[in-house]
Amino acid sequence: MAGGSAGGQPEEPAASRILVVDDEPQIVRALKVVLREAGFQAVAAETASEALDVAAVRPPEGAIIDLVLPDLDGVELTRRLREWSEMPILVLSAIGEEAQKVRALEAGADDYITKPFGARELIARLQAALRRAGRAEEEPVVSVDGLEVDLAARAVRRDGETIHLTPIEFDLLRVLVRNRGRLMTHRRLLLEVWGPEYVEDVQPLRTHIARLRAKIEPEGEAGGPGFRYILTDPGVGYRFTG
Repeated sequence: MAGGSAGGQPEEPAASRILVVDDEPQIVRALKVVLREAGFQAVAAETASEALDVAAVRPPEGAIIDLVLPDLDGVELTRRLREWSEMPILVLSAIGEEAQKVRALEAGADDYITKPFGARELIARLQAALRRAGRAEEEPVVSVDGLEVDLAARAVRRDGETIHLTPIEFDLLRVLVRNRGRLMTHRRLLLEVWGPEYVEDVQPLRTHIARLRAKIEPEGEAGGPGFRYILTDPGVGYRFTG
């Protein structure tokens, strides 16, 4: 009898299933092609209700959700999925306002991509989110491009040289590192490092980020517009490269 494993050949692992939620057929078709070429299987839904049903019956490994849907907006759909799922969620929209990005991220989205977007960027963001989901909740030592952060020992080294951080600077770096690759809003950082009574104090956060960058960024990069480790999304927040 013919079969997929005839001849003793190992079966290829099933492609990761990605839920695509958008009511525009041309966008869904394009995303299906992009995902298939990157080795994923797209599962489409046109409404938030349909997406919730699909995800409940057979949970996907990740989701790409349009902000504007016929029944609920993408932010509310993200919030409902987050009630029971930790899968990576990317919110996709033609709306680029900072307030919308913040709403999506604070509802639990891992990232926010504004239309029009490049296929390579979308896949890179999705793969980064999937990698984060597959990592342990906390790694004892994180090494990225010459920077080594020992979370347990609260120690930081760059190219083997110890960097001395204040407790607040280390706590900021710890939150960013543990969520590396993910855009962290000002509010989220303030909540996790300072507490709920300080979530509106953005200026002190910017000051501490500037001081942290001055210590960990390589010579010549800390004062420039481009940074190696801590990247800025203007008006929204920061992400640690990863």
